[in-house]
Amino acid sequence: MSGKKHIEECIRDSLEAYFKDLRGVEPSAMYEMILGVVERPLLDVVMKHAEGNQSKAAEWLGINRNTLRRKLLDHKLIK
Repeated sequence: MSGKKHIEECIRDSLEAYFKDLRGVEPSAMYEMILGVVERPLLDVVMKHAEGNQSKAAEWLGINRNTLRRKLLDHKLIK
């Protein structure tokens, strides 16, 4: 199984469990919630593998380095 497919399957399983845990209660603001819980670990792991190099991490993520820096500050991953 490819890495992308594995990640997609993990997310799908987690979302199914989330809906099951709701027990019929309608969810709200799921898009922001999911982005919030995915973005921080994504940034953290990428920065670790880029050995703290923001330019390299930004390139890997396909985002501007200034955007990465802002997100790292927002998530308190840097000071």
